[in-house]
Amino acid sequence: MMIIKSLKNSSLEEIYSAFEAAFSDYEITLSKDELQRMLIRRGFVPELSFGAFDNGQLISFTFNGIGTFNGEMTAYDTGTGTVKEYRGQGLASQIFLESIPELRKAGVRNYLLEVLQHNTSAVSVYTKLGFKATREFNYFSLNMSEITWLNKALPGQYSIRSISPDFVSRMELFQDFVPSWQNSFEAISRNPDDFIAKGVFHGQELVGYGILEPTSGDITQLAVSVNSRRQGIGSVILKELSVHNQHVNLKLVNSEVSCRSITQFLEAHNMRPKGKQFEMIKRLG
Repeated sequence: MMIIKSLKNSSLEEIYSAFEAAFSDYEITLSKDELQRMLIRRGFVPELSFGAFDNGQLISFTFNGIGTFNGEMTAYDTGTGTVKEYRGQGLASQIFLESIPELRKAGVRNYLLEVLQHNTSAVSVYTKLGFKATREFNYFSLNMSEITWLNKALPGQYSIRSISPDFVSRMELFQDFVPSWQNSFEAISRNPDDFIAKGVFHGQELVGYGILEPTSGDITQLAVSVNSRRQGIGSVILKELSVHNQHVNLKLVNSEVSCRSITQFLEAHNMRPKGKQFEMIKRLG
């Protein structure tokens, strides 16, 4: 018997087993601990996440993160998957449609997701469900051994030191675009001990910073003030973050395509876009 219900009573073991089965034929490999860290970072709320169960077994799911986006309570698709044997039945769409009343009841106003542009079938499904593309993102990933390290040093009067992500979040920043859901300060604050941050200062003024999740190799944010660019500050920050990286790759996911400055900076270090995603939003009420 097939039923759709929330994941509030599902254990991490059950959730991981379904995740592993759903992505067994994809190039996605996460350990149980890595999945748990990902879910925490993205704001996973089991009570507002839903799955299809066949005779008690979770065979299709959507993990929903809940938080604030553009000033409104928003649900974020942290992970959607269906076990291979059950695909082609429209289960993901059914789960989404049945979740909407519960999300609205909880005060959620928008539903946000990201989808690979080359996954045209998924883009088509989301478009039919009422989602609209709002931004285009590049994603970068490169083995640490293949990165071109530019021979840069900080100009005089500049220094680099460890800072807390919270320190950066309280300041007026100089980002060229609003970070995506998983790279936002709200996401980082859910488990700040998982991140390290480095800041470059001119005297006591912060002029550049970078934030890294060492276990995943994800650079969540990297920015240099406009007046301090082209002095090698970004390269110094990138190199300093890499020293703390515990992953084989260094990654920067969800960089806005329209932001040529970050793209050109990463390409100068031999990090070129691996692909593109759409950020898509549906208004719930």
